[in-house]
Amino acid sequence: MLRASLREISAALKEGQVSPVELCQKYLALIKATKFLNAYISVTEDIALKQAEASEKRYRKGQRLGDLDGIPVAVKDNFSTMGIETTCASNMLKGYIPPYNATVVQKLLDQGAILVGKTNLDEFAMGSGSTDGVFGPVKNPWSYSQQYREKCMRNSSTSNEELSWLITGGSSGGSAAAVSSFTCFAALGSDTGGSTRNPASLCGVVGLKPTYGLISRHGLIPLVNSMDVPGILTRCVDDSATMLGVLGGHDPKDSTTVQDPFHPFQIPNITDTSQLCIGIPKEYNAPGMSSETLAVWSKAAGLFEKAGAKVVEVSLPHTCYSIVCYHVLCAAEVASNMARFDGLEYGHRSSADKSTEALYAATRREGFNDVVRGRILSGNYFLLKQNYETYFIKAQKVRRLIVEDFAKVFSSGVDVLLTPTTLSSAVPYVEFIKEDNRTRSTQDDLFTQAANMAGLPAINVPAALSERSLPIGLQFIGRAFCELQLLTVAKWFEEQVQFPVIQLQDIMDQVDAVSQEEKSASFP
Repeated sequence: MLRASLREISAALKEGQVSPVELCQKYLALIKATKFLNAYISVTEDIALKQAEASEKRYRKGQRLGDLDGIPVAVKDNFSTMGIETTCASNMLKGYIPPYNATVVQKLLDQGAILVGKTNLDEFAMGSGSTDGVFGPVKNPWSYSQQYREKCMRNSSTSNEELSWLITGGSSGGSAAAVSSFTCFAALGSDTGGSTRNPASLCGVVGLKPTYGLISRHGLIPLVNSMDVPGILTRCVDDSATMLGVLGGHDPKDSTTVQDPFHPFQIPNITDTSQLCIGIPKEYNAPGMSSETLAVWSKAAGLFEKAGAKVVEVSLPHTCYSIVCYHVLCAAEVASNMARFDGLEYGHRSSADKSTEALYAATRREGFNDVVRGRILSGNYFLLKQNYETYFIKAQKVRRLIVEDFAKVFSSGVDVLLTPTTLSSAVPYVEFIKEDNRTRSTQDDLFTQAANMAGLPAINVPAALSERSLPIGLQFIGRAFCELQLLTVAKWFEEQVQFPVIQLQDIMDQVDAVSQEEKSASFP
């Protein structure tokens, strides 16, 4: 029952095979049992049980609110939740309790979904590992997969570093780990440069970044307004479509949302792929990509070709400039967005009282970590009057060229692009932290951030297991507002590869094996 799809569990609830309260209790118990993963910042047990009781009453009366009624979900802790602390994994917002719900959160609640908790992330979503938040790093559930640990132990050259727990990717690592470890049926993430697809790939789940403007950003604490998109993490492509059907559409509170009506859809099953054209961007065969990822990518292209689809090599010539362009624009918007945290209106406030300027400086020094402060400083530098044309305006021009690259490819007849999602499978935490945050983000967002700059929909689909029995995901990028086509292709691919998801029992078998020190570890 815990491994069921959204459609399956919805039917089971409707038929009375399981009750919302019973389901909620099982998930809350599993969250406690896997606490050592550090996927959640806060577990909303009391609220969840009250919501489950209300859902159960509705089912008894035959008045359920929607397909998500009674289903446990989780929300990344940078979405505002009324009456529930929202921290962005930062000292700056510890203790902040929003007076309203983000639109996407409210839509879930309006459907009767059960909120079981707020998930962990990199501070203010700035990172690619979910290792830089003040509540400590998130651990990848696949670290405790029996297959992975057995293969490590059989390899005599395996070091203690390699056997240590693995990163989840970021910044939505908590949401990805929560879905992967079966502690919720679906979770909200956010995606600015790959923050949903990156952890989805490393944790072996589906991660969807919709078209910019299809889902409301109202209540999502902003990182980069022109690229932020609420993301969806699920265990199968059909579940992503179900969630998108609930969350999509115009929001009068967000002027960037699409004005045209959005109609939920079910993904059709396709048997004839002969009319499909899959593009393979040659620039995505980048240095640093593991041989395993390259092999999985090539095999996937061959799978489409064998099924009758047209597979063509395409060029996105400005890809080589996209990372630099992204980081200039990201830092500039971060500097602007973080200016609101001054210690006067909300959030942390320093005890410094010598002057207003001293209060600002002390508050921001105490409230932000080095990663956030570094991006603020870089952004302010790029926005200086003497630097504005050289950096910010030039980056905007390059962004336009990147958008035009995608437009040319899609106008040539290509339906969907097939690319890697990450350079490799998950790496051990001790190896990951050897690089600084900026360098890590540059490497890990290589294949994902261009879709954000172009505002295009993209999805990670688990494709295969590596030699170490760790997930390798592939990314599909579609035309703007063509989610139906994108998800149809993604579902066909998902059905062909039959990815062997982690076994729930594997995780539970490891609970007792994890040291008491690790399970109870607290982080500064």
